[in-house]
Amino acid sequence: MHFTGTVYRAPADAYVPLIEITQGCTHNNCKFCTMYKDVQFRMSPMEWIEEDLQELKETVPNTKKLAFVGANPFVLSYDKMKNILEKVHEYLPNVTYISMAARVTDIKNKSIEELIELRKLGIARVYVGVESGDDWTLDRINKGYKSEDIVEQCHKLEKAGIPYWVTFLNGVSGLEHSKEHAINSAKIFNQLHPEVVGSGSLALFPDTELSQEAAIGEFTPLNEKQMMEEFYLFLENLDIDCEIETHGGTSAMRLSSNFKNNKQKMLDKLTHAMENYGCEKDYREYRRSNIRSL
Repeated sequence: MHFTGTVYRAPADAYVPLIEITQGCTHNNCKFCTMYKDVQFRMSPMEWIEEDLQELKETVPNTKKLAFVGANPFVLSYDKMKNILEKVHEYLPNVTYISMAARVTDIKNKSIEELIELRKLGIARVYVGVESGDDWTLDRINKGYKSEDIVEQCHKLEKAGIPYWVTFLNGVSGLEHSKEHAINSAKIFNQLHPEVVGSGSLALFPDTELSQEAAIGEFTPLNEKQMMEEFYLFLENLDIDCEIETHGGTSAMRLSSNFKNNKQKMLDKLTHAMENYGCEKDYREYRRSNIRSL
């Protein structure tokens, strides 16, 4: 298999065969991220893709699922994506579920009619790295789009029948704008119909712009309790029928449930944690005790 650098996949695809169709990130400019800093974006050569499909055919010939890895494979044009999906079905005819990550801007280059065709060809889940629905925060962290773009592009996925996840990045606005980040993100998400809202908490990695800004006092990271308070405020204002998934080693709290049916239970769990853990160490240990994936 051809993989470039560190391979990242969604927690939900832990047991799904992986294939790399793009390398790197087209944007590669978010202030909090170093995942693809040293990888130049390009589409994988079709020769590599076919070699990998042949290997998957030999090892998992009956698989029904496949995950395209990379920062945002969904950026590929309709024609290029269609060609790859047709190759997938040529080598792995039982595949009915294909997932991948996308930036909000990746959806713009496809019409609703094209998205419908891609859904027919097996795209069954798109992970949209939204991070925030607050325009101040989106600009602050260099996401490269506005909240209105989130609504417009996700509605295109809905019209095409493509299920999708959206992400809320807990803590990414810093203490200075935490309340607005939580409330305005909920307001934008309330206009959407995602399959899942996924959330992780900001981790400040040394080589990021946010880490450098924190070092000189221009960004104030949230502590563990403040992360929970922000996430509580986000959930309190959220009002949609979806699953909630907090994932990874950075999440302030492990939550996984249908939100519409269990909103109050989730809020109560957060309240209990905030009221019963007295110091930063307690919060960290509580979070680590709930880790299921990194």
